[in-house]
Amino acid sequence: MTMPADWGRLSRAERDAAYDNGKAVPDAPAISERRREASAAFRARHPAALDLAYAEGDRPKWDLFPAGSAEAPCLVFIHGGYWQLPARREWLSAVAAGVMAHGWSAALPGYAIAPEASMTSLVAQLTAGFDWFAANAAQHGISGPVVVAGHSAGGHLAALMAAHPRVSAALPISGVFELGPIRDIYLNDKLQLTDEEVERFSPLRLPVVAKPMTLAYGTRELAALVADSRALHARRAAAHAPGALLPVAGANHFDILGELEAPDGLLTRAALELARPWRTL
Repeated sequence: MTMPADWGRLSRAERDAAYDNGKAVPDAPAISERRREASAAFRARHPAALDLAYAEGDRPKWDLFPAGSAEAPCLVFIHGGYWQLPARREWLSAVAAGVMAHGWSAALPGYAIAPEASMTSLVAQLTAGFDWFAANAAQHGISGPVVVAGHSAGGHLAALMAAHPRVSAALPISGVFELGPIRDIYLNDKLQLTDEEVERFSPLRLPVVAKPMTLAYGTRELAALVADSRALHARRAAAHAPGALLPVAGANHFDILGELEAPDGLLTRAALELARPWRTL
């Protein structure tokens, strides 16, 4: 378990700031808007398997982007947004472009989020979504190994979903892996985390998943997020679990995803490495 230094002596405003990525990155709205526009264009180019429901409601749906080969690896990317409104999977579709340029498939799941869903129910729903994917993705041309990735809250969920039998490896990006501090800040107004949820869903408190896992973060991230990635990597290394720690030089919490959108991006290359020995020429 890790907590930011001197957490108990910080004011509420200081605690909020420790996790407020928007205030830490002044051009965050512009970066996010460009990614939404790129994602809308990407979805328009790949319309065949969008909005596939795995449960009732508007959010629990899959977007599948199959490659030419059903046996190709698949990047499953889980969106962030601190587990709460208004985040949506549709806004991040462009992150599939990097691996798809190498012949991969990609897929993005949605899931119910706070305040409509508790942490317990959203993790249960996403797990059910991965069960649906395991049973149905092959019908849509996706049957290869799965690398699960996610950003921010999605990085947290990617670390949890790494344990799913359909997943071969994981790439959490800028994740939150200890939920204890989240109870003390503005995010908990909607999340309403319980003691049991903090214990059950903090990857730093859970048994280490032995599958390969690369933990990535930007070097211009907030200190609390950097600390979580470094702590989870150290915990995994102590258990001899495979995987690298990947600091992305100069990246902040929002522009880091450009390294997954680009075919030659650092995060794209990390995903390719996690799926070895599969390769395309």
